[in-house]
Amino acid sequence: MTHPTTGTVTAYIGLGSNLASPAEQLITARNRINATPGITELAFSSLYHSAPMGPQDQPDYVNAVMGILTTLSPLDLLRSLQNIEHLQGRVRDGERWGARTLDLDLLIYGNEQLDLPELTIPHAGICQRAFVLLPLAEIAPDLVIPDNRAIADLLKNCPPTDIERLTA
Repeated sequence: MTHPTTGTVTAYIGLGSNLASPAEQLITARNRINATPGITELAFSSLYHSAPMGPQDQPDYVNAVMGILTTLSPLDLLRSLQNIEHLQGRVRDGERWGARTLDLDLLIYGNEQLDLPELTIPHAGICQRAFVLLPLAEIAPDLVIPDNRAIADLLKNCPPTDIERLTA
């Protein structure tokens, strides 16, 4: 959703980590996102524990979702998120779904639907990932993504998975 009076857009970011104290990685990333000019936090979900999506010979993940207001364009926001990943030791070695210190995914950016080489919005895997849908539903239960699918419906149809909300 774009807010015409302020020029801001509501966006949602998925956060994940399974290396180097994953919960601490997410909290540090949250703080860095909040410190980014042009971003204001709206909500931050609980932390969730889940098995890795890809190769199973890696540690389990900790995930969360953050809702923000931003004046940044989608690509500028993506670059800011990738910079935070880099600052926290993320190495992009081409391996898909491998272990990582930090993974920041731009899930939703207002009502935008983009399909660019470097960015797809809504995030292409949003429908199959309970570790995204559960925290997203926690902070935005009535959200309808830009292709008119409700988060609640997506969650009902999401493949079952072992995911557990972590206590504070």
